[in-house]
Amino acid sequence: MSSQAATIELETIFRALSDRTRLRILNLLRDGELCVCDLVEVLEIPQPTASRHLTCLRKVDLVLSRKEGLWLYYRLKQAKTKFQSKLFECIDAAAKMEPQFAVDEEKLKFVDRAKCCD
Repeated sequence: MSSQAATIELETIFRALSDRTRLRILNLLRDGELCVCDLVEVLEIPQPTASRHLTCLRKVDLVLSRKEGLWLYYRLKQAKTKFQSKLFECIDAAAKMEPQFAVDEEKLKFVDRAKCCD
């Protein structure tokens, strides 16, 4: 990869991480796979907004998706590089210092998954 291509990639990744909603999504995905409807309910955002943020995270190679029936499920991608590994460590560290992340995690415990995904 050329130096210019690496710089563009880094800029794109950091741009993706500069959005609070995307950071909240990454935090929620730390504990495993979630359906888009779970994220919509916890984050209290419209489904198209959630999908747009998830598409951005997929483009920078941080999340994977799979389709099951009508539903899309997302999970964190396994880190391939030391850089990606460090990014996920940063998300873990942010979870300890950002009160909203704890609120989101608590709300996720009460999401009725049978309501939309099953």
